[in-house]
Amino acid sequence: MSKPRSDAASRAGSSRSPPNARVAVLTCSAMLAFAGNSLLCRLALKGTQIDAATFTLVRIASAALLLAAILMARGRDRHAEAARAGSWMSALALIVYAAMFSYAYVRLPAGTGALLLFGAVQATMIGYGLATGDRLAPAQWLGLSLALAGLVWLVLPGLTAPDPPSSALMIAAGVGWGVYSLRGRGLADPVAATAGNFLRALPFAAAVFIAALALQQARFDAAGLGYAAASGALTSGLGYVAWYAALKGLKPATAATVQLSVPVITAVGGVLLLGETLGARLVTSLIAILGGIALVVMTRRNT
Repeated sequence: MSKPRSDAASRAGSSRSPPNARVAVLTCSAMLAFAGNSLLCRLALKGTQIDAATFTLVRIASAALLLAAILMARGRDRHAEAARAGSWMSALALIVYAAMFSYAYVRLPAGTGALLLFGAVQATMIGYGLATGDRLAPAQWLGLSLALAGLVWLVLPGLTAPDPPSSALMIAAGVGWGVYSLRGRGLADPVAATAGNFLRALPFAAAVFIAALALQQARFDAAGLGYAAASGALTSGLGYVAWYAALKGLKPATAATVQLSVPVITAVGGVLLLGETLGARLVTSLIAILGGIALVVMTRRNT
C-alpha cells in the first residue's frame, strides 16, 4: 500500500507549462470565480442571518463534496485519491484564508478589506519570489506600481480607520491565500490536490463551527446557506481547480499581480448585480489596474 503524498509529490510529472492561451483562460476563469466568491460572501454575511463560522463550514464542505464527486466521475476512489494528493499544510493555509476572510468581512468595509487582502497576497507571493531568485524587469515594476496605484485610488474613499482586529484578520487571510497559491504551483493533478486540501480543511472548519456553537454565535437561514453552498461548490471548488492549473504557467510575481483584478471585477459585479453606481473613479482604477497587470504579464518572458 503506497504512502500518502504531499503537494510536493503531486508536482511530479510534466514540467512543461500549459500553452499560453490555456493559461490565460484558466487565469481569467479563476479571477471571475474569486470575484464571484467575494460577491457571494458579501451577500451572505451582510444580507442574511448566517454567521461567519457557519458560512465557512458550509463553503468548505460544499467544495469538498463537489470535488469528491468529480473524482468519482473520473472513475477513481475519492478517498485514495485525496490521500495521495493535497497536504495538511495546504489545508491549514486554506482554512486560515477562508475563516479569516469570513470573520474580517463582518466588520470591514468592502474596499478596505479588498486592499488589505490583496496587499497581503502581494507581499507574500512577491516576497517569496524575490527571496527565491525571481526578479522583475523595469517594465514589470512599473506595471506593478501602476496596478497598486489603481487599487489604492479605487478604495481610497473607504479608508476611514478600519477596525484593527478585523484588519489583522484580513491580513492573515491574505497571507493564507498567498501561501496556498504558492504551494499549488506545478501540481500534476489540480482536481485531486484541491479535493484533498478541502477534505483536510473540513475538520478545521468544523472546529471553528463548534466553537461558534459553544459561544452561541452560530446562526443561519435558507438564503445564507444557499450563498455559502454556491461559494463552496462553484466559486471556491471549481475556481481553485482552475487557479491551481493556471499556476503551472505563472511566476509568483505574475500570479500575485493578476489577482489585483479581483477587486475591480468585484466592483463591476456590484454595479451589475447589486445596483451600485459606476463612477469615473471606478473606470480610472480599472484602466490602471488592468493596464498594470498587462505590463507585468506581457514582459514575463523577458525576466
